[in-house]
Amino acid sequence: MDRGLAVLLTAAAGGLVAMQAPMNSVLGRAVGTLQAVLIGFVIGTVALTLIVATAGGGFGDLGEARYVSWYYLTGGLLGALYVTCVLVTVRTLGVGGVTVATIAGQLAVSVLIDHFGLLGVERQPLTAARLAGIALLASGTFLVVRD
Repeated sequence: MDRGLAVLLTAAAGGLVAMQAPMNSVLGRAVGTLQAVLIGFVIGTVALTLIVATAGGGFGDLGEARYVSWYYLTGGLLGALYVTCVLVTVRTLGVGGVTVATIAGQLAVSVLIDHFGLLGVERQPLTAARLAGIALLASGTFLVVRD
């Protein structure tokens, strides 16, 4: 895939994620926090099941997941923890604050994952430019969430 297209698609997906927290927060106020997370994941599971069922390859080799190390199977759990957290914190931080704090956390952890080559990714050393990017994002996070 072309890098420019990949950036555009990822940015669009990020825009959808920004919409997720306030939508879940409203649902959480109506039905309860954990109940809202459950509803969201049930709807997502149904949607993904339909997509997988109709996409080329269908359910393919799902059974092979039993041979993957347990920690690679926790992505859904991490997603549930994230959705639960931002459903609550968006009420305090607002959508911008939740988004910037999320991105700051993602960047900090991702450069460590890259640096040490964790979770099956190719090692990419921590550079001065990456550290500067983290510092700038930390500064931006502070500016967005401060009162």
